[in-house]
Amino acid sequence: MIEERTLRVLEYYEIIKQLKEQAVSTLGKERVEAIEISSDVEKVQVWQKETTEAQGILLQSSKVPIGAFYPMSEALKRAELGASMDMGQLLHLASSLRAARKLKAFLDNKEESLLLKQYTIQLTEDRELEEEIFSSIISEEEMSDSASGTLRQIRRSMSSMKESIRKKLDSIVTSSGQYLQDGIVTMRQDRFVVPVKLENKHKVPGIVHDTSASGATLFVEPMVIVEMNNKLQTLKNEEHQEIQRILKEFSDRAALIADEIRVNETNLTELDFIFAKGKLSISMKAEAVEYNFVMEIRLKQARHPLIDFKKVVPSDILIGKGYKTLMITGPNTGGKTVTLKTMGLFALMYQSGLHLPCDYGSSMCIFENIFADIGDEQSIEQSLSTFSSHMTHIVSILNSATKNCLVLFDELGAGTDPIEGAALAISILEEIKSRDCICIATTHYSELKHYALTEDGVENASMEFNIDTLSPTYRLMIGLPGKSNAFEISQRLGLQQHVIEMAKSRIHTDKLAMEDMLKEIEEEKKKIEYERRESERIYAEAQLIEEKMQMKLDKINDRKEREIQEGKKLAQEIVKKAKEEIDEQIKEVLNLKQQLDREDLNKELEKARKKIKNTMKGLAYEENILYSKEDKEKSLNQIEKGDRVFVSTFHQEGVVLESDDKKREAFVQLGAMKMNLPYEVLQKPKKSKKDSQYSGAGKILKHKSKNIKTEIDLRGLDLETARIELEKYLDDVVLSGLSQVTIIHGLGTFVLKKGVEEILKHYAPVKSYRSGKYGEGGPGVTIVQF
Repeated sequence: MIEERTLRVLEYYEIIKQLKEQAVSTLGKERVEAIEISSDVEKVQVWQKETTEAQGILLQSSKVPIGAFYPMSEALKRAELGASMDMGQLLHLASSLRAARKLKAFLDNKEESLLLKQYTIQLTEDRELEEEIFSSIISEEEMSDSASGTLRQIRRSMSSMKESIRKKLDSIVTSSGQYLQDGIVTMRQDRFVVPVKLENKHKVPGIVHDTSASGATLFVEPMVIVEMNNKLQTLKNEEHQEIQRILKEFSDRAALIADEIRVNETNLTELDFIFAKGKLSISMKAEAVEYNFVMEIRLKQARHPLIDFKKVVPSDILIGKGYKTLMITGPNTGGKTVTLKTMGLFALMYQSGLHLPCDYGSSMCIFENIFADIGDEQSIEQSLSTFSSHMTHIVSILNSATKNCLVLFDELGAGTDPIEGAALAISILEEIKSRDCICIATTHYSELKHYALTEDGVENASMEFNIDTLSPTYRLMIGLPGKSNAFEISQRLGLQQHVIEMAKSRIHTDKLAMEDMLKEIEEEKKKIEYERRESERIYAEAQLIEEKMQMKLDKINDRKEREIQEGKKLAQEIVKKAKEEIDEQIKEVLNLKQQLDREDLNKELEKARKKIKNTMKGLAYEENILYSKEDKEKSLNQIEKGDRVFVSTFHQEGVVLESDDKKREAFVQLGAMKMNLPYEVLQKPKKSKKDSQYSGAGKILKHKSKNIKTEIDLRGLDLETARIELEKYLDDVVLSGLSQVTIIHGLGTFVLKKGVEEILKHYAPVKSYRSGKYGEGGPGVTIVQF
């Protein structure tokens, strides 16, 4: 159990406050307040994955339909005992059912929500009850007339009775206006009355229900409407009884699914909590950090989550590999405490299932416990930040810390004699180190810097300070102890040089030499760090160039592969055509076999061989060419859609469906086949007896291409009739060469739409089809690409 003091000084509650603001429901906010910090590896990993799923869905969908849902336990308990829920409780119930239904439908369509579906699979829907409640109850105090036929009839009778009473009273006001205080009709004790002057009380016979404050006015129910008011009261009682009956009926139905509604409440609360974590991750620009099993912290560009993103200085933090104790030194207000808090807060957040604001490639381990002794916490304890208060807390930490804990010390050993304080600090660090804990401490003591330099498993670190500007940069530099910079700062602030020299003479020469050495090391490290960053930048640019070149190469390879496949397809078509010609000639030979003698048969076989040879020669199927030089010389230079052409490679005539003069290619239909062919194999059609037929076909194609419509309306047709009309239309479209058409089928019962899609699915020339978009006709039309 992590101490409350540790949570407070590390400002964990501020993170929880931000997380709470991301939750939608009251139950979700309560769940945030009950957040758990766990040291169970499997549990933490599941929490992290859930947050990652929520973050991904939010980035993809921007908004998740977590509707309003409410705590229903008390109301359901009353319903189970036979009592009725009030209108407000029933509206809350319907709202909760709607929230469960919408969120379940949303997440069930998300393939990436594998972990979150374990919650939606348990959600129960009752849309009938949900919609009946919403249609019957208008507000927490009003029920709709449509709640039942009986209620509607009662309210109609009430309206009619009120109208009759008002008419009667209006006539009394008109006829006896001189006896009344005001010519108005009002209500007293839920009955209609008129204001009568006290001196005229005998002039208007009736029942007195009230008196004005002055006593000058009596509110009288005239005798002529007493019976009518009685009937109205009876109708009101009937209305109340009917409303109670309806509420009881809804309550009984709710009681039947009370357990399911409670499960809904639990799972909706958990989903609200998980999506709150996802929203917080996005707002912090946080990342899912990997878990490592080797008790190592590796954080890249870690940013304190409570400091403005534009102002915070990120730090790289590495601890656990080669050393488990990190000693941070540096000037005051240089960022030592912020780094310490960042590390502790990251550990708490990670073990709560929250993402961390750092760069991709970071990793964290899981600690058994986390301890922090930070002296600048913003609380009453600040006034008690003496050596005694620090030591009291340190004693508590030493009594509790075990293996695999994280321990944070701020200004360890401060507040007492420097020599004794440094000695105590080293002893405390040794004790923590012996327990195999990860420890980060800040200090100003030179003895602790020396301890970190000479002791295995301990590493120095410092906060960088810019001497030129006399200001800290807040960057953490691991491997280099901090320098006090007292002399440099004093000199730049104007302290006389001889005073500074006098001060230096009072310091041991070894210590001065070490300070100078540290300065040189720091300068060298800055240079190395700059060169490293430049190398990383150059490497990143090189990688980007490599990726771009690889993409280009992939495109070239894809295009090459497509061209090879198209060539193979054309070759296959040529071979297929040749085989068909051969098969046809063989059939003719077999038919002649029975009619001719052997000599005649040999003659016919020789003719067949010559014909096959000519056919194969005409197909021009060789390894490297598809057309001859002679074909090229006879080829056409300009071709238009609808033209009749002779294809030299097939010795057949066809019709041009599309042409491209730039590419010198035409899309030609040869019987049942359609293919792209180069202009080099296309010639003027040869004169024959069938010329008139071919030219007629060409005219038909040209006619179709000019007159075919780009849409067909199938609404009102039965499925079979629509199928015949559509197939004929599609054939005409293909012959005309249109690339896109619109099929209007409407919605209705979707029978016609499904039938159209089935035809398109099996119609070979169709490239793709989709439902219409807004402005195209919506789902009532289908857009087809050829």
